[in-house]
Amino acid sequence: MNFRKSSFQIASLGAAVFSVQAVPQTPEAVSAVQELGELVITATREAEPLKETPASVSILKPEAIKFAAPAHPQQILGQVPGVAISVTNGEGHQTAIRQPISTSPLYLFLEDGIGVRPTGFFNHNALYELNIPMAAGIEVTRGPGSALYGSDAIGGVINVLSRASGPLPELSLSSEAGSFGWLRELASFSSGETRFGGLHGDLNLTHTDGWRSQTGYDRQSGNLRWDWRLDEDTKLKTIVGYTHIDQQTGANSALPWDLYQNAPKTNLFSAAYRKVEALRISTEFERKIGDGLLSLTPYFRDNRMDLNGSYNFNSGDARIEKTQSQSYGLLSKWRQDFPEFKRARVIVGLDMESSPGTRREDALNLTKTGAGAYTNYTAYTVGSRIYDYDVTFRSVSPYVHTEISPVDKLRVTAGARYDVLGYDFQNNLGRGVSANGTALYGQSDSTARSFSRLSPKLGATYELTKNSSVYASYNRGFRVPSEGQLFRAGTGSNGPVAQERSAVALGLKPIKADQFELGTRGKALGVDYSLAAYRLVKHDDIVSLRNTLTNLSYSENAGKTESRGVEASLGRDLPGGLRLETALSNAKHEYRQWRSTTDFSGKEMPAAPRFIGNTRLSWKPVDAFSAQLEWVRMGGYYLQESNAGTTSAADPRKGVAKYDGHHLLNFRSSYDVCRNASIYARVLNLADRRYADSASVASNTAVYAPGLPRTFYAGVELKW
Repeated sequence: MNFRKSSFQIASLGAAVFSVQAVPQTPEAVSAVQELGELVITATREAEPLKETPASVSILKPEAIKFAAPAHPQQILGQVPGVAISVTNGEGHQTAIRQPISTSPLYLFLEDGIGVRPTGFFNHNALYELNIPMAAGIEVTRGPGSALYGSDAIGGVINVLSRASGPLPELSLSSEAGSFGWLRELASFSSGETRFGGLHGDLNLTHTDGWRSQTGYDRQSGNLRWDWRLDEDTKLKTIVGYTHIDQQTGANSALPWDLYQNAPKTNLFSAAYRKVEALRISTEFERKIGDGLLSLTPYFRDNRMDLNGSYNFNSGDARIEKTQSQSYGLLSKWRQDFPEFKRARVIVGLDMESSPGTRREDALNLTKTGAGAYTNYTAYTVGSRIYDYDVTFRSVSPYVHTEISPVDKLRVTAGARYDVLGYDFQNNLGRGVSANGTALYGQSDSTARSFSRLSPKLGATYELTKNSSVYASYNRGFRVPSEGQLFRAGTGSNGPVAQERSAVALGLKPIKADQFELGTRGKALGVDYSLAAYRLVKHDDIVSLRNTLTNLSYSENAGKTESRGVEASLGRDLPGGLRLETALSNAKHEYRQWRSTTDFSGKEMPAAPRFIGNTRLSWKPVDAFSAQLEWVRMGGYYLQESNAGTTSAADPRKGVAKYDGHHLLNFRSSYDVCRNASIYARVLNLADRRYADSASVASNTAVYAPGLPRTFYAGVELKW
């Protein structure tokens, strides 16, 4: 792997952090870098010291989240090494954690350890269903987590933590305004400790007109958390979360080069929209019994979406999708500690879930002008129904996690999870072929599909000094096909082809992944550091392949990919109330065996930047004032699987194979006017650079989704 250019960038920034003599600072600057003694939850489902965790886990602290005041998950999760989030629409997103930037179902999104959506109904935008700017913290585990969480956890796990009531009653109100009609109201209250525990509530009301034509959205999110300690050994935690989103889409719709440069506000997909409702309810019961702990967490989810996706318009597959799923689940586990026997710990658990869902899709007849990548879709009429089915996803998954310290400084962990998952599918249209213009859809018979998978893990940490440790781990991950990949993937140019692709989709196999990782973390010479190197290999990868000439797409298990890289997180206090932090990664993502209509074996995967960097210089000269300058660097990447440029005569960038990447500067500040009031401001894209949130090829033309121009926000917060 050629790391020369990116490694030089990592080394240069690292040297800058190490080169300044440390001076104790009071007060401390805003920091997002975790300390070695902190506890993490996501890696084992239990609060455990970070220094004994053989995994790459990053903690975004509540003060860092509050200071960033993210209007999009991108604006806070980018502070984690190896994590890139790109904007789709509103707060929608694509994710890259040890994988290329994509909508692929390779990640698990959690709220207090419970999946935001059921496995079978993955949504790459699922983070927008969570109230991230009001979170108590975010834990990001990079790499597979299937041995504890099952399907989906291949690239990583993002766990958003809820806020609990403090000991005293509190109330806070925040009002914020910004560019392009941005308005946001945040409100929180805490009951304090009462006879019946503590109740905390959060409310998020957001509106924006959108910076591009017809790309506005509204959201209303509410969260309640009730913690009640029944006695010294028994406690309950109940969480209710609700989100409603109504947005025009097209905010990241890609444009040919000339429009991207000269008319970036153009939205060629203005007829699209997305409406989302998400409800989550859970109650965690914990009972301590001697050196053991019993935990039972029943939960319920209701997810609904009405979608007219802009990404379908130029695919020959335009449709309105109405999907719904409900989930009834139980997380149960027993933890037994053996403090007198080498600090041994055993956790056994059983996760169960049943998620009935529906999908209804109607074809669209689009009104459009122009051609190819310049096609402008302005209106539509609804045509015939092309999919109508009910499907229930079920899973039963026992697991075991063990830990032991053979010697004082060595901690060894091992575990495995066995997942039995399946779908019951009822096709309300019956077997045959349905049509959407020239696109035909193969319909499967009502059927059932089942999968089973064993996911092991093994890791060890060794304490080098009181302030440093090293770790090594092996993890296996997997991802079962989603309901959409299995039951609605039969698009073809004629009836026999559509039926054939429908049969191929039913035969899709789970993606399998294996990761080996070495890492170290700690503090030396005043620098908090975390370093990791990994190799992640995926087998039987499920990929939506699109013919760039016809734009028709289909899915198949296309082969083997390999991702390998290094990641670094560094932080240091400097003189004058300053703190310098950086999160860096250098990785290469390749097709090892990739044969479809074309053999891409040996090529780099598209939308896979080698270098990702986020560096922040924070200044806190006094308790009341904080400021931060953030530098974001996204490396270049190939636009398509062939690693070649386009050949279309209509493409202004014909022959260009890569997006060059970009540099951005962001600024944030806050000032406490008095004990009960503060003001804050931030400027994103300070230099007003033109950049692409994503870049690819459509209709044999290189296209670029323009990112946010210089944008201002300001607000005031009141506390009682």
